[in-house]
Amino acid sequence: MGRHFTQAAAGAPGAEAALHGPCAHDVQWAGERRSALGVAFLLFTALFTVDAGLGSLDVTRGVLWTGLAGLIFVVLLPPQVSVRPGLLSARGMLMTNTVRTDSLASVRWSDGVAQRLILQDTEGGQVEIDPTVLVRNPAMWRLLDTDSRSSLRHGTLLHGATALRQLAQRIDRETAHTVFKVSGLQ
Repeated sequence: MGRHFTQAAAGAPGAEAALHGPCAHDVQWAGERRSALGVAFLLFTALFTVDAGLGSLDVTRGVLWTGLAGLIFVVLLPPQVSVRPGLLSARGMLMTNTVRTDSLASVRWSDGVAQRLILQDTEGGQVEIDPTVLVRNPAMWRLLDTDSRSSLRHGTLLHGATALRQLAQRIDRETAHTVFKVSGLQ
């Protein structure tokens, strides 16, 4: 299901880009991990305390509450997204999904409650990320934008120029809003 990136052949397009260059990570991921852990811990504590207070706590129920708290943590923990020239990775608890950003085939928005950006490369790799990760991490966006423009120039990106343009407009809006807020012009 998950796909791990293997090193490209020496002559393959983008092989050098995947091996060298700056790597940008989500700067707020650690805080989101702490929040997921805190919510899971609070749920565990509340369930454990109520059960102990009612006198119905036993080993089975303790294991059940621990499992439920663990499940909540896994559900709330977002994938850790990182971007380097030619490569975007989303590492979850169990698997790492990777896409070659210098050979994107499609970029689209997912339908659903939570908005997601789905990137797919020409090799079949697919990554689904929350677009706010790119909005709050300009270095990640710059690397992805550069590589997506390369995909457009090479003709591999057949579907998704509109989605990328919408994301770029959103990032520009958020950046301008932040500048106005910091400078006191809002």
